[in-house]
Amino acid sequence: MATTEVPLLAAPTMAELCEALGGTLYSGDPELLRREALSVMVGGMNAEHILERLTEGQVVIVPADRPEVLLALVTAHQAQGFASLAGIILNGGLLPHPAIDKLIKGIQPTVPLIATGHGTYRTAELASHTRGRMRLGALRKIDTAIEVVQRHTDATALLQRIEVPFPSVVTPQMFEYRLLDRARVDRRHIVLPEGNDDRILLAAGRLLACGIVDLTILGEEAAVRRRGAELGVDLSDAQVLDADASGPLDKFEFEYAHLRAHKEMTEDRAREIVHDVSYFGTMMVHMGLADGMVSGAAHITAHTIRPSFEIIKTAPGVSTVSSVFLMCLSDRVLVFGDCAVVPDPTVEQLADIAISSAVTATKFGVNPKIALLSYSTGESGSGANVDKVCAATQLVRERRPDLLVEGPIQFDAAVEPTVAASKLPGSPVAGQATVLVFPDLNAGNNTYKAVQRTAGAVAIGPVLQGLAKPVNDLSRGALVNDIVNTVAITAIQAQGGAAQEIPAQGGTT
Repeated sequence: MATTEVPLLAAPTMAELCEALGGTLYSGDPELLRREALSVMVGGMNAEHILERLTEGQVVIVPADRPEVLLALVTAHQAQGFASLAGIILNGGLLPHPAIDKLIKGIQPTVPLIATGHGTYRTAELASHTRGRMRLGALRKIDTAIEVVQRHTDATALLQRIEVPFPSVVTPQMFEYRLLDRARVDRRHIVLPEGNDDRILLAAGRLLACGIVDLTILGEEAAVRRRGAELGVDLSDAQVLDADASGPLDKFEFEYAHLRAHKEMTEDRAREIVHDVSYFGTMMVHMGLADGMVSGAAHITAHTIRPSFEIIKTAPGVSTVSSVFLMCLSDRVLVFGDCAVVPDPTVEQLADIAISSAVTATKFGVNPKIALLSYSTGESGSGANVDKVCAATQLVRERRPDLLVEGPIQFDAAVEPTVAASKLPGSPVAGQATVLVFPDLNAGNNTYKAVQRTAGAVAIGPVLQGLAKPVNDLSRGALVNDIVNTVAITAIQAQGGAAQEIPAQGGTT
């Protein structure tokens, strides 16, 4: 069997090189210290000959008293048509002349400049012998390693040989893996409007490297691709569109004016609106140029979902747009709704949320057993809020008699069999609920966060439901992994049908 060599897996990051050299960050973006240095060059030639030999992800060693070389490298890194450097190492224990120092600080280069006291030979020796580690946060290495293994391993044959039984317990890691695998099976095209956010670009790089989705990223193309290169992200397979200068604008302007004609929308005003990245991305989904959209890392929820209400609207038979969180506990996955959209649902909206949540649960492999939550279980309490939940439960039963639903019911009776046996014996839902519908946003939002923070659950979402086409909102504090998961969810929503490949409760669907 041939050996596959992947240079990236052994390449040190700039942070690892800085440590090996006993160096300090003289200038540059500290975030870029995470980038791998794919090769090392000693810049002992004239500037023009060094520029001819630059390669992507390279680190160049140069004495700080060679200002013409240093400035050429800094300028080349930022210029179109030149390779994006991983870093520059200033050797010899020197720092740039005060005039050059002032110039560099004025330029504010993003490329890391590392200062070390070693001479040229020792610096080159240490740099060339430093090997990168597969650290916990080395996402690019981890994703590359997974992709290489998947490409060169027949997983089906391997599983048949080791005869591993299907587990009855689903951990968050297992659920996330199956989520990405399901998205990869039937790749969809997702648009990411926030191309000026590093987290979006890092997530895009992971999604593309693993072949999970096809992507369009909105932003000024040169700037997006340059920043992606600085972050060590390969965006070559992504389409990058500028919402201020893209070809579809005329079509978007006309279509949006038509959709909002009842609001006396003019084409001039429509053109101003569709320049906004959220509207532009939503129009791409509406007109079939993308299958779904994920936004919100740098914008408030309303900025992301308002265009969806205006343009995409609700799916047939649905009158309420709501949300769920997929709560990955240590041994199971629960669906919490609504935790992000409807503040104080009516009886009809609560029934809509319950039914939509059951549909979403099924799509992601969770066997829906719906609990409409209240401070009362069965007939143990009374009050307007209890009456609302009672009425919503009855409405769900009338509209969807095929669904298992219980309400009103308290949280403990919904999920704990021993409590259910005493409070609501004989119920097919009590003690084993998988879809938990909260009476209002106050209860839902606080409960999901309480479970996330105190039980160590992985909260994936919010997943919007009820729209005719999938659009999902991110938290402004979203991590790269959150973005990856949300894009995968959006792709699965765009696939349609139930997700047989993502069993969440012991293989049930």
